[in-house]
Order: sequence, then structure tokens, then C-alpha cells
Amino acid sequence: MSNEVIEEVSQILEYITGNHSVPRNIREAAEESNEILNNENPDQSVKISTVLSKLDEISNDPNIPVHARTLIWEVLSKLESI
Repeated sequence: MSNEVIEEVSQILEYITGNHSVPRNIREAAEESNEILNNENPDQSVKISTVLSKLDEISNDPNIPVHARTLIWEVLSKLESI
């Protein structure tokens, strides 16, 4: 199940990364988060907690568009469920 969730999260992060209506710093954080999740590091809990921290920080950015914030919250929710 967790691999399916990570795949879903990865697709959402790729969408945010490719969406040019989202500020660059948010896109870069989404890209970094996606790279961390898809890293070969076997310790999944470390990867997930790192990404949760990074995404939680950017979700509070006042410049983030509402649709991107909603997607970030969805990603956070999915990752917390693992």
C-alpha cells in the first residue's frame, strides 16, 4: 500500500513542479521532495519525515496559490497515513 501512496504523491508533486503558475520556490521544494521520496535510501520513515517537514514549511508560504496549497495538504495527508 505505501508504494501506491508514494506513487500518487510523486505524481502530485510532479504536477506542482511542472505548473508555472506556482512560485519557483514552491516548485523547487516539490521537486526536492519528490527526489527524496524516490531516493534509493531504504529508510522510508526518514524520507517521509523529511518530506513532511519540507512540505509543511512551504504550505505556510503566503505566496502559494490556493490550488497548490490544497495539493500540498493532500500530499501531507497521504504521507501521514503511511
